Amino acid sequence: MKMRRLNFWRRRQFTGAKDLAMVFAIAGLMFAGVPEPAVASNAPGQAAGAGGNGGYASEHQMPKVAVIIDDFGNNMKGTEEAMSLPIKLTVAVMPFLPTSKEDAIEAHKRGHDVLVHLPMEPRHGKPQWLGPGAVLSSLSNEEIHKRVEAAVDAVPYAVGINNHMGSRITGDERIMRVVLGVCKERGLFFVDSKTNYHSIVGQTAQQMGLPRVENHIFLDDIHTSSHVARQLKLAAQLASEQNYCITIGHVGVHGKETAAGIRSGLPDLKNRVQFVGISDLVKEKWKWSPLLTLP
Repeated sequence: MKMRRLNFWRRRQFTGAKDLAMVFAIAGLMFAGVPEPAVASNAPGQAAGAGGNGGYASEHQMPKVAVIIDDFGNNMKGTEEAMSLPIKLTVAVMPFLPTSKEDAIEAHKRGHDVLVHLPMEPRHGKPQWLGPGAVLSSLSNEEIHKRVEAAVDAVPYAVGINNHMGSRITGDERIMRVVLGVCKERGLFFVDSKTNYHSIVGQTAQQMGLPRVENHIFLDDIHTSSHVARQLKLAAQLASEQNYCITIGHVGVHGKETAAGIRSGLPDLKNRVQFVGISDLVKEKWKWSPLLTLP
């Protein structure tokens, strides 16, 4: 059974070049790419049973699913549909765009977590596709630090950072140490979107006393609401095996389909998992807060 599930996941893994699909165009079109999600190696957790909260004594014992929605900040399709989903979300906002501050403030008002969706250079493609303020491999440490600081300042209420594209940068320890250094200075954590199957972000974060927070599943690698609903169910299944799951979807050209798929998948999962913000998950699983240093 484990082998069959592993093969199932491998069919959903892609090369870093796939983050070309996350192209940011001047006209305002954003396409959600699907890089290389990885299955966590955490020990399996308690499986949900029948009745009540899936057989759990309380909601707090239920497996946790954190749904991150990327690419806010440019009034993309699906923005309102995602914001109004009846679960706690994590809204990842790209900095320096027309609605960056507006989207972050609105997400906070609605009780959602906010991340800085930091543009980072991919292995393939033109850096200008990333939009303003991108972290590039050609930059000095000082300039990288300056850009990350500016991005954090541009997105109100951010509790952390995750990467937009970035397959080149998340494999570069020099640059990631600078980025993670800003996280540590500002009391933030970093969520590795896993656009690079060989990312060094998690290991480096641990070495620097930050939690290792990584995406497991992309919801909208196929842009239909039915597929998104199936992926959400898969996220719940993984959460039941390892007690938690982090999953990512997108606003953008197919943003309405992503929101519709999540909404349609919720009724079947309400007694099986608890949907939480990424900060709730980080505090519970990693016992981390800006005032604590991990061993």
